[in-house]
Amino acid sequence: MSYHFSKIVNYSFDDAVTKVTQELSKEGFGIVTEIDIKETFKKKINVDFRNYKILGACNPHFAYQVINAEDKTGTMLPCNIVVQEHDDGKVEVSAVDPVASMMAIKNEQLGQVAVTVQQKLKNVIANL
Repeated sequence: MSYHFSKIVNYSFDDAVTKVTQELSKEGFGIVTEIDIKETFKKKINVDFRNYKILGACNPHFAYQVINAEDKTGTMLPCNIVVQEHDDGKVEVSAVDPVASMMAIKNEQLGQVAVTVQQKLKNVIANL
C-alpha cells in the first residue's frame, strides 16, 4: 500500500498551491500550516532547492473525532499535501493517504474516519 497519492498538474507552482487550497476548502479542509521548503533550506542551510511546499490541511470535525478516539493521533495531524516543482518544470501535488497512516493504530473508529478523509483527499487530487 502506498502512503500517498499524486498527480502531475497543468498549473504553475503558485497556481497549484492556490487551486489545492480551493479544492481542500470544498471538502471542508483549511490550511493550518504552510512550510516553504525552498525558503527554509536557503535560510537554514544555504541550499538552493526547487519550489516545494508542504500544506498542513485540517478538517476540524474529523480531527476532533480521531483525537477523541485516540489521544495520540495528533502526532499524525494535520494531513499533509505537498506541492512541488520538478526539475523539468512539471508541478506535482501529493497527499498523504490517511488509511495508510492510521493502519499503525489498532482502533476501528480511526479506520472509518480515515476512509472518509482518504476519499475527500482523493477528490481534491482528482479535481486539480
